[in-house]
Amino acid sequence: MFSGLGRFAARRRWWVIAGTLVFVLFGGIWGTSVFGAMTGGAGFDDPSSESVRADEVLQGPLGRYAPDVVVLYESTDRTVDDAQFASAVKQAVATVPQGAVTSIRSFWSENDPAFVSRDRHATYVAVQLPSTTDQGRVTELKAIKDGLADAPGLTVKFGGVTAMTAQVNAHTGRDILVAELVSMPLLIILLVIVFRSLVAAAIPLLTGIVVALGSFTLLKIITSFADISTFAINVVTMLGFGLAIDYGLFMVSRFREELAAGRTVDDAVARTTATAGRTVAYSGLTVAAVLACLVLFPARFLSSMGYAGVSVVLFAVVSSLTLLPAVLRFAGQRINSLRLPLPRRRQREADGTGWYRTAKRTMRKPVLSTVGILVVLVALGLPFLGVNWARPAEWVLPRGEDAREVTKALDADFTANPAKIATVVVRLPGSADGAKSAVEDYAARVGAVPGITSAKVTGTHENLARVTLGYSLDPMSREAPAVVDAVRAVPPPAGATTLVTGMPASRVDIVRMIESRLPWMGLAVLVVSFVVMFFAFGSVVLPLKSAVFNLLSLSASFGAIKLIFQDGWLSGLLGFDPIGAVDINFPVLVVAIAFGLAMDYEVFLLSRIREAWDRTGDVDESIAVGLQKTGRIITNAAVLFIAVVVGFLFSGIVFMKMIAVGLIIAVIVDATIVRGLLVPATMKLLGKWAWWSPAPLARWWQNRGLGEVAEPEREPQPTLVG
Repeated sequence: MFSGLGRFAARRRWWVIAGTLVFVLFGGIWGTSVFGAMTGGAGFDDPSSESVRADEVLQGPLGRYAPDVVVLYESTDRTVDDAQFASAVKQAVATVPQGAVTSIRSFWSENDPAFVSRDRHATYVAVQLPSTTDQGRVTELKAIKDGLADAPGLTVKFGGVTAMTAQVNAHTGRDILVAELVSMPLLIILLVIVFRSLVAAAIPLLTGIVVALGSFTLLKIITSFADISTFAINVVTMLGFGLAIDYGLFMVSRFREELAAGRTVDDAVARTTATAGRTVAYSGLTVAAVLACLVLFPARFLSSMGYAGVSVVLFAVVSSLTLLPAVLRFAGQRINSLRLPLPRRRQREADGTGWYRTAKRTMRKPVLSTVGILVVLVALGLPFLGVNWARPAEWVLPRGEDAREVTKALDADFTANPAKIATVVVRLPGSADGAKSAVEDYAARVGAVPGITSAKVTGTHENLARVTLGYSLDPMSREAPAVVDAVRAVPPPAGATTLVTGMPASRVDIVRMIESRLPWMGLAVLVVSFVVMFFAFGSVVLPLKSAVFNLLSLSASFGAIKLIFQDGWLSGLLGFDPIGAVDINFPVLVVAIAFGLAMDYEVFLLSRIREAWDRTGDVDESIAVGLQKTGRIITNAAVLFIAVVVGFLFSGIVFMKMIAVGLIIAVIVDATIVRGLLVPATMKLLGKWAWWSPAPLARWWQNRGLGEVAEPEREPQPTLVG
């Protein structure tokens, strides 16, 4: 099947390339408008959680009390008692049109000393916006922001959830540009070094660009029926571009190998698609299936990431199986043209004998090698046992960004932070006015919970009452969940029910939602990878081995992430301030992406081992030859993927740094320790049983023709070796 697909794409190469050009132009014009269709940081919450249900009630007549925006006004030489200071703030507030906000409160409107800093050199204005959606409030803030910022002689900063969302949106576009400026030159240099030919190096890069632009088009289509988060577009486009480069490397390397073995151009294209193309198809199917498991999470951020990720990965696979064969047919024997005068590789590196010898050495003591490597991987993952989970908030922004600075100032300089408000919605069996004393008694009991600094009834409507709570602790601290549980445990008035919301409650609900679904995702990932690996190799042993090893390499990455982002190791180098926690979305995304990449390398390596095994039946030789044929290519693929990801280390968004670091570490561990050492050792221990399946399954697999027919090795032509 794959051979026929390669021949078809090669014969119809003009049509394939013309259609690709049309699609790329369309993607460049229409697809890039996806940036205007993103939903910002929205969608992290579980729609069925208690905090979200409370928020839905508060969108009704009862109304919200917590501010959406906190505007901080500061002066180094004046105090709020100064007439010019007061006048500047009042004039700024007066620019807000009537009806543009639900409420706007200041020191002068409330006569509340809590609005003034301890040294009286700063004050804030609390703004509540009418929209019921995050992006709607961002739009409303943009309309009034310039007026609120016009306060001569004062420093003005915007904080609060809505301001944070707007600032994250602004950073996203800049981050993609910075990532491209860092990654593209690095990619070009590395591709030239890997292929030592400008023509060969250009082909994977071309595929990557096509997939990147195509990804924007697919994402734009997806935004018509699903929300795509600001964070998601970075991750998804990074994944699509990185996979396209990897797949291009696999295909081009195999094509050059087939030409070097003396095949004609048409036969080389067909054989490349039948072997490397088959690997790409199974690998991409695995990655897409793993990403599809994200739809198990009710949070829109994760589920939409699943929809978008599957689309982008499948597009990368289709491009690799259609566009690449067409381009390879055009290139033909010119694939090695425009060679650069780079220093010659050492013979062991050029022909892969270094990897061959590494495999042989590892297989001499397979038990010792396996146990030693497993101990190292487990030790690397142990720090993750002490992880403290967080949810996205203003901490994801870089140092110096307004939303972070406002939070710091409110915590340090004011008696109370107006953004640190939790809300309890009390639903009574009768009129709230008739149960006033019962509600006030309930508020007093909630106010006595350790960690709660204030509790008061701030609104009623029919049978609903709103109790507003103040708190002083960090909502991402280890203590916050206990406070939330204690508040929720306070008995409501007789016959009443309560719903608690606010940042601490939202964080607790998100963490528990992901913790409850993550095992199911893990099970789904294992089942999916098992099925795909069985289709690829007809073995029930290899999928189990691969799943265990992939999880071990991921645990090493998670351990490093905990040390870096929770404990602060390398925080100065990476340019962020640790908050003592790790975002709970991180393991979900890294499992989905890194597990897929690990399967990518695994399928590529095992495909070559299987080819050698079918040809020779020699366990040791097939393992060593498989690693010889793929070791350098997998290493290069890992390096190229890291080059794509490394640009996101310069992201201003801490969450993106976290994803980038996690993927880089996972890929390095997987491509070196696991593929280069652990796989040869365990394959030696398993021997011929690595390919075992129960007889009925083995017959079914053989009868469906899912395996590749091994062909004899051909001696390479030295003049064509890259």
